[in-house]
Amino acid sequence: MPHFCIFLKVAKESADVIILDDNFSTIVTVAKWGRSVYINIQKFVQFQLTVNVVALVVNFSSACMTGSAPLTAVQLLWVNMIMDTLGALALATEPPNDELMKRTPVGRKGNFISNIMWRNIMGQAIYQFFVIWYLQTEGKTLFELKGDNSDLVLNTLIFNCFVFCQVFNEVSSREMERINVFRGILDNNVFVAVLGSTVLFQIIIVQFLGDFANTTPLSLREWFSCIVIGFIGMPIAAIVKLFPVGSQ
Repeated sequence: MPHFCIFLKVAKESADVIILDDNFSTIVTVAKWGRSVYINIQKFVQFQLTVNVVALVVNFSSACMTGSAPLTAVQLLWVNMIMDTLGALALATEPPNDELMKRTPVGRKGNFISNIMWRNIMGQAIYQFFVIWYLQTEGKTLFELKGDNSDLVLNTLIFNCFVFCQVFNEVSSREMERINVFRGILDNNVFVAVLGSTVLFQIIIVQFLGDFANTTPLSLREWFSCIVIGFIGMPIAAIVKLFPVGSQ
């Protein structure tokens, strides 16, 4: 954690953060915002690593076994936009709250990627990998896909499920330890706007940009299935949080 300095007799050069008044409430505010920024970055990194792990494992394993990857370059570009730009806007703008002051301070030598983060990443990554693997092997039977267009429909379903897994995982990533991830969600207008924009653009990509994104329009039943598959990741994330791990 940064060393704070009240500008009275202490030298400015020795401090990471300089506070220009002697009001204790200012110190509390600075500490709260410092912790908030640190934790928000952790949330974003947790979300980012989950997407990276799943996308890498899925495409690599599929390419090795079948000779083709289920996620195309354009689709991965969109996923990277969700993961990097939109994910950063959504998770890094969470406002601070008073409960942050109850957390144990993180020392200079503390691990940035904590055991709690690894637990959440692996729990979500395993679920998402299983979903995509199952759709690759049993998707045509599950959705009764037949004909020359069946491969394209299946790949679109896989892509859509993968994106909605990230949408709901983004909500789960708002809290790394608490079960209730919806508390205060409406207080962050940026988060709500980013989430809504992601879903809107996903609908446009799937339904209207087929030639560009290598997708095909899906039926209402298929859309509902993709949303449900993505949503299931949330209770799984909550269950994973019940397993205790060390904080470091």
